[in-house]
Amino acid sequence: MTVHPPVVGHCDELQDALTAFRASAHITERWGETLAEVLSGGGRLLAAGNGGSAAQAQHLTAEIVGRYREDRPPFSAIALHADTSATTAIANDYGVHEVFARQVRAHGRTGDVLMLLSTSGASANLLSAAEAAREAGLRVWALTGCEPNPLMLGSDEALCVAAPSGATVQELHLVAVHMICTAFDAAVDRGTGREDGAHG
Repeated sequence: MTVHPPVVGHCDELQDALTAFRASAHITERWGETLAEVLSGGGRLLAAGNGGSAAQAQHLTAEIVGRYREDRPPFSAIALHADTSATTAIANDYGVHEVFARQVRAHGRTGDVLMLLSTSGASANLLSAAEAAREAGLRVWALTGCEPNPLMLGSDEALCVAAPSGATVQELHLVAVHMICTAFDAAVDRGTGREDGAHG
């Protein structure tokens, strides 16, 4: 194992992890293409995470609703943590573990995609959301830290980042988000996506 000095060592750690992460490019490409197919048919992307992973989830949905690089129609994507009234009400009335699961039951439909982001892969509220999504017929994809972890096991597919720190895992999750968006836009551009922003 390489020992890195502080500060500059963060760059070295990221570089080491990124080299290994490149082998996962085919997963992000497949997810982007599948997402284009689902959303072009009127489906929806739901995304969730806690803390920094919540920010990454919201980054993904913002790129889908807005745009990544080139102009294109908007597609339906919701970051579940972003509705503060709903999340705090659910946490108060049902417990924190239900914060995302209850929203999945409200917003998710068969064939939709739920993307869950977690550096630990062990967050109870994400595990509950994955279970609710599977029961409702959604696809469950997870971006996590090192495998194995409970969220990986509770998802249909997982992309696990091998990195020693949560910070590096989150940085590579952002890389994954952008790779998914690249593949998504390419699929839409090829005609997989809708010609307009309306839902069928």
